[in-house]
Amino acid sequence: MKLKTLSKLGMALGLGLMLAACSGDDSGKSGDSKEVNLAYVEWDTEIASTHVVGQVLEDLGYDVSLTPLDNAIMWEAVSKGEADGMVAAWLPHTHGSQYEKYKDNLDALGENLAGAKIGLVVPSYMKVNSIEDLKNEADHTITGIEPGAGITAATEKALEEYDNLADWNLLTSSSGAMTTALSKAINNKEEIIVTGWSPHWKFASYDLKYLEDPKGVFGGEETINTFVRKGLKEDQPDVYKVLDNFHWTSDDLESIMLEIMDGKDPKEAAKDWVKDNADKVAEWTKDVEK
Repeated sequence: MKLKTLSKLGMALGLGLMLAACSGDDSGKSGDSKEVNLAYVEWDTEIASTHVVGQVLEDLGYDVSLTPLDNAIMWEAVSKGEADGMVAAWLPHTHGSQYEKYKDNLDALGENLAGAKIGLVVPSYMKVNSIEDLKNEADHTITGIEPGAGITAATEKALEEYDNLADWNLLTSSSGAMTTALSKAINNKEEIIVTGWSPHWKFASYDLKYLEDPKGVFGGEETINTFVRKGLKEDQPDVYKVLDNFHWTSDDLESIMLEIMDGKDPKEAAKDWVKDNADKVAEWTKDVEK
């Protein structure tokens, strides 16, 4: 707990320095400001979506900064006006506690993607179909991601709720480390249980399945949502309009995620996606004065 708290404090201090360098004092923002800061969690989904939205705003002439943060700090940064917005809020379950804590200091712009999901995921060759089926697989270990992630909290709850997981461990690391471990296990036809979410490129790359969750610990279908700081609509109405209009599908998101996974720089992947999807981008920017 102490290490986690120190890590959060260090990230918060780092955020202050980054935003001070990028944006200066928020009180100086006005309708003429061309500086925009978007916060995001370093999940593959949010890397892709935030870079796409950032590219659209950059093409409109904005000086865009993209700031990767721990999940809780992302919410806090937007609520305090230290970041202008985010397109990375998973609701109602994954980020539910952060939403309850910060919702009164945010403007909610609604969902930007429907049909999202989180849960425990295994390769399809494993002979388990439910969390309740787990016994001695994978050395009693679930391979997870960052300690501050909502799915990590849900998995910790699952360890408490399911009696058969009483002696299991959750190995936290990072999103990248999790997918690396998954790839290695599949290549060797080994057992592995990971914290998973969709949309995600891993479902297009590997034959995977969610384990049934009869206790409903991981919740049902989720949406990915957009939130902005209070005052953005008045300060930067066109930025607000773009973020409000932003909406796409799982296929859109997974297509750019696959390109990034295959080695393309996220900014270049975003540029190419924006160029190849001009009609969709035009819907997002239709109310903007160009």
